[in-house]
Amino acid sequence: MRKIKQTKKPESILQDKIVAMLKTHDWYARETHGNMYQSGFPDIFACHARYGIRWIEVKMSTGYKFTPAQLDVFPHFAAKGVGIWILTAATEVQYKLLFGPSNWHMFLSVMK
Repeated sequence: MRKIKQTKKPESILQDKIVAMLKTHDWYARETHGNMYQSGFPDIFACHARYGIRWIEVKMSTGYKFTPAQLDVFPHFAAKGVGIWILTAATEVQYKLLFGPSNWHMFLSVMK
């Protein structure tokens, strides 16, 4: 039987690059796995001895969407003072966003 080669989706490739970038800056980063128990959670949990904790959602710079679960869960995080940062590339410019205010709400369609 011939095996079918599965290719990673662009967002998954980007997520791997972001995790690698975080590690070069001495962050401990863990990817969350989308299953029924983690529905709506951001893609990456990251923590740093000096900078604390960040929840990171990976989105492509264009054509992105939030899942219904994210639209439900993210406001609950925000209401409890937990930030979620959207990163769209593994660049220094995007990395610096982690040191500003949480930005997930800026990606909602009502903000465009």
